[in-house]
Amino acid sequence: MKTKRLISTVLMILVTCLVIAQEKRLAKADKNFEKYAYIDARKVYLEVAEKGYKSQSLYEKLGDSYYFNSDFEEAGKWYHELINDYENEVGAEYLFRYAQCLKSIERYNEADKVMEQFNAVVNSDDRGKVFMKTRDYMHFIDVQSGKFDISSMNINSKQSDYAPSFHKDAIVFASSRDGGTAKRIVHEWNEMPFLDLYTITPDGEDKEPEGLRGNINTKFHESSAAFNATGDTMYFTRNNYTKSVLKENKAGTALLKLYRAVASGDKWKKIEELPFNSDEYSVSHPSLSRDGRWLYFASDMPGTRGQSDIFVVEVLPNGNFGTPKNLGETINTEGRETFPFITSSGKLFFASDGHTGLGGLDVFVAEREEDTFLTPFNVGRPINSPEDDFTFIIDEDSKTGYFASNRKGGEGSDDIYKFVQTEPLITKCQQYISGVVTDKNSGEILANTIVTLVDENNQELEKIETTATGRYRFNIDCSKEYIVRASKINYGFTEAQVTSSEILEYDFDVPLALERDDLVNKEVGPGDDLFKVLKLEPIYFDLDKYYIRADAEVELQKIIAALRQYPELKIDVRSHTDSRSSRWYNKRLSERRAQSTIKYIIKKGGIAKDRITGRGYGEYELLNKCKDGVKCSEAEHQLNRRSEFIIMK
Repeated sequence: MKTKRLISTVLMILVTCLVIAQEKRLAKADKNFEKYAYIDARKVYLEVAEKGYKSQSLYEKLGDSYYFNSDFEEAGKWYHELINDYENEVGAEYLFRYAQCLKSIERYNEADKVMEQFNAVVNSDDRGKVFMKTRDYMHFIDVQSGKFDISSMNINSKQSDYAPSFHKDAIVFASSRDGGTAKRIVHEWNEMPFLDLYTITPDGEDKEPEGLRGNINTKFHESSAAFNATGDTMYFTRNNYTKSVLKENKAGTALLKLYRAVASGDKWKKIEELPFNSDEYSVSHPSLSRDGRWLYFASDMPGTRGQSDIFVVEVLPNGNFGTPKNLGETINTEGRETFPFITSSGKLFFASDGHTGLGGLDVFVAEREEDTFLTPFNVGRPINSPEDDFTFIIDEDSKTGYFASNRKGGEGSDDIYKFVQTEPLITKCQQYISGVVTDKNSGEILANTIVTLVDENNQELEKIETTATGRYRFNIDCSKEYIVRASKINYGFTEAQVTSSEILEYDFDVPLALERDDLVNKEVGPGDDLFKVLKLEPIYFDLDKYYIRADAEVELQKIIAALRQYPELKIDVRSHTDSRSSRWYNKRLSERRAQSTIKYIIKKGGIAKDRITGRGYGEYELLNKCKDGVKCSEAEHQLNRRSEFIIMK
C-alpha cells in the first residue's frame, strides 16, 4: 500500500515538474515572441505542439511566427488548426491572416469564404468592406496584369536582398549577405545576419556590390534608403542605434528609426535622427518627392489605423520638419501598408496586405489629385504574386525599375527583380454609362437626342447628342451618384439615376425612353399653365423656404426644355404660399420663390431674361380650404406652396 502511494506521489511530482518545466519553456518562448524573436520562440512552440499539447494561444503564436516571417504555407497550417479547434473563440484578425495564407497557395475560393466570415465578424473593417464590394477582384487583377516584363538580377545572394532605390547612376539596396558588418550578428527574428546598405550600377551586375562608405552600416539593421535629386542627402532606416548605443522600447525590442546623412565626397557623414522618431514605435522606409519637400514613410506611431500606415511629413527649407500626417483611410487599412515610393509625377506606389490582392504583400498604385490620393489599384501580375511583393520603384521617363519579392524560384529569402513597363497601368476607375434613346410608345430609335450627365449636386458635367443609332456614352468616376437626362424637340423629358461602384471597369447600360409631347399639336395659348400642358409633377417649396429643392429641379428642367424647343414662347412665373404666417410675410416669401425660380431657369437653361417674368401672390390664391384658422394637414398646406408657369405668348 505504501509502495503504491509512493509511486503515485512520485508520478504526481514528475507530472507536476513536467508541466512546470513546459510552462517555463512557454513563458520563455512568449517573452521571445513579444520581442519579435520568432525563430527562437518557434522552436519551443513546435516542440510543445509535437508532444500533443495544444491551446488557442499556442496555435496563434505558432501561426504568427511563420506569418510574420512570410512563410504563409506553414502559417496557414497552424491557423487552420486554430480555426478548427477554436472556431467560436478565434479573433477576427486570425481569420484575415488565414485568408492571406490561403491566397499565398492560390486557394482563392477558400480564401474568399474565410473573408466572408471575417466581414461577418467585423463588418466595420475596411478590408472586409472592400472585399465584399470587389468580389470579382481576380478579374480586376487579370485586366491590370501583363504590363511589365520582369527578370531576376545577378546581384541577389542566398540571403535577403530588397529595398532598391535610385542614387545618381547607381542603385542602393539592403542585403544581409556575407561580407558586410551585418555578418557579425544574427537576427533572432529570422536567423539571418542583420542588413547593410550596398550600391551597384545597373550595368555592373557581374561585379560584387559595395557597402556604402562612411558611418552608415553598423552591426544592426540599415535598409530602405531614399535620396534627394542631387544625390547628396540620404534618408535611411536603421535600428534604434545612435552613437554606438542600442535603445529598446518598454518591451525590450529595438524598433526602427529614420536617419538623415549628408555626402562628403564618396562617404556619408553627419548622420542624425529625425525628430519624429520614438523609442516606442517604428518609423521606417522613406521615399522623397522629386522636389525634396515631402518625405513619405511607414510607421505604427499613434494615429495608425492598422499594423503600419503610410505617413507624409514636410521637409522645411531650413532642414527642419513639419508634423507627420497619416495619408488616411483611402490608402491605409487595418492591415499593413508599407514601403511607399513617390514618383516624379506624384503617383504613390506602396505594398499592402490590407487592400485586396493575390496574397501576402501586393504592390498598389494611387494617383494624386490636389492634396489627396485616389483609390489605389493593384498593379497586377507579374509584379504581384501569391507571396510578398514590395519595395517597388520606377523611373517614369525610361519606364524601368526594380522591386523585391520572396516568390519561389529566387536565390534567397528576398530577391530583387528588374522590370520594363510595357503598357500604362489603370490608375483611375474606368466606368461608363451608356445606352440607347428610343420613343417610349413606338420603340423608334431617336438620333440627335440631347443627353446630359449631371452630378449628385445637379451640376452639369457633360452634354452630348445620340448617334444615328440612338446611342450615347459617358465616362464616369467610381463610387459616385449621377443623373442622366434626355430631351428632344417634340418630346418630353426623362432621366435615370446611376450610382457607380468600386469595380475597376464596368459599363452601366441605361436605356432612356422619351414620350412624344408636341406643344404644336396641343391647343394652348396665352393664359394656359405650362405646368398642366406638360403634365409636370408639382413644384413645391419647403416650409418657410425659397430655395429650389432637388425634386423641383427635375421639373424645372422640363420647363427649360420647352423654352429651348420653342424660342418664341414666353412665360410668367407665379409663386404661391400656404396661409400660415402673416399675409405680408407670405407675400414677401412668394416673391422670393418666384425670383428663385426665374433665376434658376435663366442661369441653368441659358434662357433670355425678356422671355420670363414673374411675381409672388402669397396666400391670396389658395387651392383648398386651408385659410387662416382652418386646421389642415401638412400635405394639404403643401399643395398651396407651388409655382405656376403661365404662357404669355
